[in-house]
Amino acid sequence: MDPQGIPQISKVDIEAKCDEIDEPWSPVDLATVNDQVVRMALFHGEYHWHRHEEDELFYVYKGEVTIRIKGYPDVVLGTGEMAVVPRKVEHRPDSVGPSYVLMFEPLQLKSKGD
Repeated sequence: MDPQGIPQISKVDIEAKCDEIDEPWSPVDLATVNDQVVRMALFHGEYHWHRHEEDELFYVYKGEVTIRIKGYPDVVLGTGEMAVVPRKVEHRPDSVGPSYVLMFEPLQLKSKGD
């Protein structure tokens, strides 16, 4: 904090974070905003089917991700695209090649699913 009690504002170099993340499906927290967290993960291969009690926003920073949704058509997201998976919707993300994804979630959300 500075002398007036204002917290220091830090920036995040998202491209540099891509170079640091090498284990798929292991999100890292980048920033918190109110009761939300911005996480980044490397998506590569298939993740397991799961659901959350909260909405989950996926923003593809780099690559292509398919979000499979039980009973509904797949949602394919490319670089610069995003989608929200509503709470309690069973889904399974996967990516043929390495993709870096930002997830905007409530702090209490269990990122690794159930």
